[in-house]
Amino acid sequence: MEFLDIVDEDGNPTGETVSREAAHRLGVRHRTSHVWILRMREGKRQVLLQKRSINKDSYPGCYDISSAGHIPAGDGFLQSALRELKEELGVNADEKELIYCGCRRFEYRGLFHGREFRDNQVSNVYALWKNPGDGELVLQKSEVDSVVWMNWGACVDLVKNNKAPHCIRMEELEMIQKVCCTEPGKER
Repeated sequence: MEFLDIVDEDGNPTGETVSREAAHRLGVRHRTSHVWILRMREGKRQVLLQKRSINKDSYPGCYDISSAGHIPAGDGFLQSALRELKEELGVNADEKELIYCGCRRFEYRGLFHGREFRDNQVSNVYALWKNPGDGELVLQKSEVDSVVWMNWGACVDLVKNNKAPHCIRMEELEMIQKVCCTEPGKER
């Protein structure tokens, strides 16, 4: 069973823990790390989206952030971000490669697989300029069904106009846009 730190509004652990299942059943605030992988291709910025496994407890089969995950009790945002990149996509990265784009707080309540799901997260959002080759990505099939590189404008359009099932929030795309320019190494 996976345990998560219960956190305050700023994402600081309170000293108490909760099981992941209970956190989503009761809506207990916890932490996650979100990493958006970016690359330049033919002069255009692209973002890697994952399509979630149909067996996920929330948003099954939906397009999502490149890599995201809950932070186990006792771990930190960066440690978790790097671990999830490796586990979900087979991507190795270093802390200094992650570009901090901000902190996002949100609550969500919905139904998945006939059960109520409550999410109350404090998430650190990062960008990562990386260009893994087609054969370099190793997908964790229990988490990720497939991945797709999408031009930035097409991704924004998909989210704004709900052109495909997704669980991406415009707020995060705006955070990435604000911090990252169109060229690697040109972060503001």
